[in-house]
Formats: sequence, structure tokens, C-alpha cells
Amino acid sequence: MRDRIYVCHTYYHVYVTFLKELKLRANCSEEGRESGGATLVLSKLSNHFEALKERVDATGFFEEVIEFDEKREDFFPELAKWRKGTGNFLGNLWYRIRFTKQYAKLEAPYVPVDFRKYKDIYVFCDSDPIGYYLNQNRIYYHALEDGLNCLKNFDAARYDNRGHFGLKVFLSRRLNLIFVQNGYGKYCLDMEVNNISLIQYPCPQYIEEPRLELAARLTDEDKQLLLRAFIRDKEELERQIEESSKVGDKILILTDPLCTLDVREKIFRDIVRQYEPEGTIFIKPHPRDELDYRKLFPQYPQFDATVPMEILNYFPNLRFKKAVTVLTEIKAIQFADTVDRLGEDFMDLYEDPLIHRQNEQVGIRRVKEV
Repeated sequence: MRDRIYVCHTYYHVYVTFLKELKLRANCSEEGRESGGATLVLSKLSNHFEALKERVDATGFFEEVIEFDEKREDFFPELAKWRKGTGNFLGNLWYRIRFTKQYAKLEAPYVPVDFRKYKDIYVFCDSDPIGYYLNQNRIYYHALEDGLNCLKNFDAARYDNRGHFGLKVFLSRRLNLIFVQNGYGKYCLDMEVNNISLIQYPCPQYIEEPRLELAARLTDEDKQLLLRAFIRDKEELERQIEESSKVGDKILILTDPLCTLDVREKIFRDIVRQYEPEGTIFIKPHPRDELDYRKLFPQYPQFDATVPMEILNYFPNLRFKKAVTVLTEIKAIQFADTVDRLGEDFMDLYEDPLIHRQNEQVGIRRVKEV
């Protein structure tokens, strides 16, 4: 029996996995017991991950790093008929039961490991196919929050299951006939979140593990390990940081993978126009943002999109007057004097509010973090 396995869909997931493993191993060392090893799985469902596998392999931190060719539902045309509405609740529910079972069965050939061989399984974003697979195959696992405080901003389980939510949770949690993500699956042991107090409707399975506390306990050696894993051109990044130190007030704009590309470009141009009078603009594209900022905005210095923004905390000479984003949570940023999250009111100016105000559509109030 092997010890632990983590299924990651984004660079941020991999970053949090490192934080969790570093804490676990340090605690075991202090207590004089063996920590065992861990396997890292990189799902290519949302990210290509460029050469991350090779860099993480080179650190020797994980026993194995495996790529997972996880397939979306539209990869399987035979699933489409079960996504069609029948015009009544019971008919739709029957179709969903059939969809749940068949999706897990079709995904099985693409799953690269035998999860039954691991004592503990950790899955970020179990709303993805892996959640269906584990539940339908009766494999227990721990879920983890997809992004920092993401349930505060978007309670996907309640939004995706609007109407008869309690019944759907019963069919998922008790009977395993359908699947509801984020702690409501029958074989989900618990779900780790950053801050339970920010979630209006906590699930009994939620457990709290503050990300800032995980990061605060890192040693200098730990930070160097993270830099080796996540930075593909350390010399170039250090050169950029050195050049930035020669500039006066600096504004870092963190992009978001929002709406259509043409609207996204307009959003970014408006943000630049608003903040450029305050200082020199720097850009940090989101890893999943497909807008070509280097082509469209060549006049502004840009950081590597694949570097998680949290990694920039580990460069002591990097300092910004302000960091700005639209919807990304930026409480973890320590390299800026102030942070501006423009939020849903700003996005209302660019697209139908129904697209980004999901929580309000299921009666969840907006929560302010203090």
C-alpha cells in the first residue's frame, strides 16, 4: 500500500500540494516518525503544464509525477443524450443517474493509476471527471478547495444543483446515484477549505486549513525548493525583478481568464487606463488566460504566466505599490503595499451579471473578507 496521491488541475493546486507535503513531512520529522512518500498527478484537463513535470521530477520531492489525460464529457459523444432535458424533474433525474454512471465508466481507461493502492487520495476540484470516477468506483478521497476562497465567490455545488438541492445531496451523499461535488459525494471523506467563516452554507464535510499559515511556516530551504519546481527561467525572472527595482511606483495587474477574448482585451485596456497614472504597469497573466498580452501590450514588462502569483512572495527585492485584479482572490499577496480586487460590480459593466454572480442566483449573500 502506497501513502499519498494528489490530483492537481492547476499550478495553484500543485503549489498547495507542496505546502501541505512540506508541513506534513516537517511535523513527522519533529515527532520522530516516518512521513512516507507521495505521488503527484497533473491533470491536463485545464492546463498544459509545459515542463512542470520535468522540473518537479528533478527536485526528487515526490516519489512519482504522473500526467493524466483527463477527458471532458464532450469527448464522449454518447453522453450527449443524457444531457438533454426531458421536460420534467423525474425524467431529468433519471437521465442524470444514467449520465453519472456512464461518465465514470468511459473515463476509466484514461485514469493512469490504481487509486486503490493509496492510503490517502487528495483531489482538487472533484467536480471534474475524477470526482465521478472515484465515487462510482467507491474509492474514498479527500477533496480540496479549487482556488483560494472560491466557495465564498462561487458555491458551485449549490449553483449547479439549483432546485431540490437537499434531494440531490441525498441522492449523491447517501445513495451515490448522482454526483454532487465539493463535499457532497458519498465517498468524499472531507473537503479542505481556506476559511469556513466566509462560506454562507458550510457543508459538514468542510475542514479548515488556512493557506497563509501553510506558507508562513516555510523555511528558506522550502522556498528554494518551490522556486526550482515552478520557475522555468530563474535567471530571466531575477533579471526582471532587478530591472523593476530601478523603477519608482509600480502597479502589477494580474489578469483573469474572463469572458470572450475581445471583451477581455477591452477590460484590460480599461484597467491600464485607470491605473497607469499611479505608476509603471507590470503584467502577470493568469496561467489559463489565452489572450496574447505580449503581442497586444508589448510596452509593459510581463512575468511568466506559468508562475503562480504566490511564488513572487519569495523574492525579497520584488515590491509593488499596488496589485490589481478583477475576480482573482489576492489576499495571499505579500509583495504589494495594497491590493485592489475590482469584483463583480466592475464585471457588471462588461457582461451579463448572471454569468459571474452565480452565488446570488442561489440566494447566497455576498461576503466581505476583512
